[in-house]
Amino acid sequence: MQILAVIPARFNSTRFPGKPLAKILGKSMIQRVYEQASKCKLLSKIIVATENQQIYNHVHDFGGEAMMTSSTHKSGTDRCNEVVQKLTNNYSIIINIQGDEPFINPNQITELITVFDEKETQIATLAKEITDRKILQDVNTPKVTFNNKCVATNFFRELTSKTKLTYHKHIGIYGFKKNILSEICQLPQSENEKKEKLEQLRWLDNGYKIKIGITKKESLSVDTPDDIKQFKY
Repeated sequence: MQILAVIPARFNSTRFPGKPLAKILGKSMIQRVYEQASKCKLLSKIIVATENQQIYNHVHDFGGEAMMTSSTHKSGTDRCNEVVQKLTNNYSIIINIQGDEPFINPNQITELITVFDEKETQIATLAKEITDRKILQDVNTPKVTFNNKCVATNFFRELTSKTKLTYHKHIGIYGFKKNILSEICQLPQSENEKKEKLEQLRWLDNGYKIKIGITKKESLSVDTPDDIKQFKY
């Protein structure tokens, strides 16, 4: 099975312009993501997808592979799909790796890929049980609920129920079967997606099943320049 990993890397981030090129402990963020992903031996190829020539050149300078993509994409998912459509290789599974998690655990990528051991899996993502109430109450941390078959039932930001349940943090790494990725990129935004600003709700609203893999590994992302301070020697 051929598996392609795509790392979307957009230069014009609203809260942190030039984020992929920001230095973290002596290396750029995008280089660290690329090197971490390279440690996952199940991946057949890794490509950085960007709209920025500077990022493209930088990736090639450190020995990585990159592809120029449209500047009009509204999501990393769309950027991944453009890469897939341009390639002639027939990759079975596409992994969308977030470009702002410089120390992503390669074992998490493996955990995600193994969700596709079940042939009926269309889309896969990861979730981690929330034990910290601050995370539970943080509207910037998406949460996910799922049924006893580990199929997602909802994604949301804010708790609306006071019922004491087990909640899971959504870890924003996705896997897609190639044909499914193409299909979902043709869908218009749904009302739930607009309300929560979570594109995965568009897929649920259109009847696609998102399989959840449970992970015990935490992920640390960079949204603003101050977030870099969390990474220390």
